[in-house]
Amino acid sequence: MLLPHSPLALKDLRTGTVNDPLRILVSGCIMGWPVTTDGTDAGLGGSLQALFALPNVVAVPFCPEDTGIGTPRGMPDIHGGDGFDVLDGRARVLDQHGNDLTEMMMYGASKMLEFALEQRVDVAVLTDMSAACGSQVISDGCRLVPDRTYQRGVGVATAMVLRAGIPVLSARDYKTLYAIMRRHNDALPHRDDLRDHHETDWYVSYFGDTSSST
Repeated sequence: MLLPHSPLALKDLRTGTVNDPLRILVSGCIMGWPVTTDGTDAGLGGSLQALFALPNVVAVPFCPEDTGIGTPRGMPDIHGGDGFDVLDGRARVLDQHGNDLTEMMMYGASKMLEFALEQRVDVAVLTDMSAACGSQVISDGCRLVPDRTYQRGVGVATAMVLRAGIPVLSARDYKTLYAIMRRHNDALPHRDDLRDHHETDWYVSYFGDTSSST
């Protein structure tokens, strides 16, 4: 099983060509689909436009929450663990009203994985902090509380994709995403000002260290 940000996850990532582009599974909201809980894209649409404008890279979008639960919907969050724990029956997905969405979330995740395998994706770039697509950080229980807390962990769909051997990145992993862009467009300049999500001041301050995320 690959873990996010493991050097083994990306070191063998192939370079796409115009005839055989790098295929990236991407959360639908990042592509501007109106599939978040309130039926919008939460302002994420077009955030990776430069990456997917490259002729040797192609986006393969999917939304597991919309597929499994529908839109609009209550706010799903994982209680009692992370996505791996949900898959193994140790945690549940509940909305803010206490409704159990676990089976629906697992169904949406399974359809995402099925689609990813059909499309022969090379890597996934997903929306972090989501109970489905989170790749490094998710809420520790319900997020719609005054004292919302976070945990290091992955969402349900991310866990399923990782167990299938597909590497996953956060849409906030700007350093790694830019490195992938440079691999596909050598005219881009080198940049040393970019950081991945687990390297940000907020992440380091909140969790204290990044040793289990690299």
